[in-house]
Amino acid sequence: MASATRELSEVAIDGDVAGPAPESGVRRIAIGSYNIHSCVGLDRRCSPARIADVLRELECDIFALQEVDNQPGKDDDSQQLEYLSQALDMAAVPGLRIVRHSGEYGNALLTRLPVISVHRHDLSYGKWLEPRGALDVELDVGGHALRVIATHLGLSRSERRFQWRQLLAAIASSPPDHPTIVLGDMNEWFPRAGTLRDAHKILGEALAPPEFPSFAPFLALTRIWVRPVQAIVSVSVHRSPLARRASDHLPLRAVIDVGQFKRRELAR
Repeated sequence: MASATRELSEVAIDGDVAGPAPESGVRRIAIGSYNIHSCVGLDRRCSPARIADVLRELECDIFALQEVDNQPGKDDDSQQLEYLSQALDMAAVPGLRIVRHSGEYGNALLTRLPVISVHRHDLSYGKWLEPRGALDVELDVGGHALRVIATHLGLSRSERRFQWRQLLAAIASSPPDHPTIVLGDMNEWFPRAGTLRDAHKILGEALAPPEFPSFAPFLALTRIWVRPVQAIVSVSVHRSPLARRASDHLPLRAVIDVGQFKRRELAR
């Protein structure tokens, strides 16, 4: 199987990584965030094909995926990122752990939009905790430069505070009017948490319908922020029967009005 997780430059990369850019008149795109739980469903069966079917139901232009298991194996679907990339005919951008450590799992991005640049932030906290990271990707959306930051934060509160400081510093590197989406499994179940308040101050309020656990969701662990906030058309949880079985999380889907983005020169 041809690798879909080839190393991407930390600066600008060739414009043919994804398909052709949308026409300049494009008005809306859809973006999803999904913790796929190594493609292991509530029935304890590992099925990348089932996850691919859920992603098809979502019909998104961009997917931020968490807990992608990319171990080499004898089965065609053992390397899940490559499998999902080919099944959906989307370009794959692997996260830090998938790039550096064969046999690891982590974050990844799938996109139909041309990739302008990729950066990977190491958010690991302490030598005893699971390594964490964030993907920081610039995409071409019909002549607009859109920054997408996808992550999966840690389980401890001190770890998340550290990671949010790193993320907010990275976000501050762009002008406030630069279109930006921050999304992923934030592992934050306290709605009044200081980390969320800090993010809301910079990015605006994140709509957070509960998506965990998938069979009876009552916790909002996954969040999607969009700057400018007026570009958000809708944020919803995908609750299909298939999605309820495919992972322990339900996916979130946001529709974005690209017309609300200020046009910026693309860094070709």
